[in-house]
Amino acid sequence: MRKKERYEKVIAWFQENVPVAETELHYNNPFELLIAVILSAQCTDKRINIITPKLFHDFPTPEALAATTPEVVFDYIHSVSYPNNKAKHLVGMARMLVKDFGGEVPNELEQLIKLPGVGRKTANVIQSVVFHKAAMAVDTHVFRVSNRIGLTTNSKTPLATEKELMKYIPKKLVPIAHHWLILHGRYICQARTPKCTECGLKPWCKYYSELYKQAKEIEKGTNK
Repeated sequence: MRKKERYEKVIAWFQENVPVAETELHYNNPFELLIAVILSAQCTDKRINIITPKLFHDFPTPEALAATTPEVVFDYIHSVSYPNNKAKHLVGMARMLVKDFGGEVPNELEQLIKLPGVGRKTANVIQSVVFHKAAMAVDTHVFRVSNRIGLTTNSKTPLATEKELMKYIPKKLVPIAHHWLILHGRYICQARTPKCTECGLKPWCKYYSELYKQAKEIEKGTNK
């Protein structure tokens, strides 16, 4: 199957079967989403949603967060992964927002990645979710699912995956496609044991096709 055709079939399936797909992080404004995404690195959205309500309540603005210390923030986020580093990043991020961006979350990649704790993936999430830009954030789920299905060809890095996905996915669909791939990886195409029997993408999935071929070869061998 040609790559263009695979993309068309996969996108059509998602459009029909998953017409609504959005972040599972809870937030009320761009600042809160930025905090949540920074915290979510190597941590589950479920865990982040448990700890952020009190954090958001006590530090509702960049100015409020900038005025505190990493030690204080640590007490709010100690149950997430790498809490010491993330506490420093959150306070540093807030201080830079106040100092350099008037307390507003910027909408450009080059500006976002200047913020402590914000890499390309986090910046793309903010661009996509908040500002509805055609930005593809590649996390572990997007990376895995894209390679398994065959949307990417042996992409070795998140950036390579991002570039290949952006080449084939229509710009207007990039924001929702990001969530399609994440949610599919989170609930169906899981890392250790993908739920292939439940997956509607089997007809166009390179990984499933290889499994099917292997099963046929084994069947032939046992029937000899």
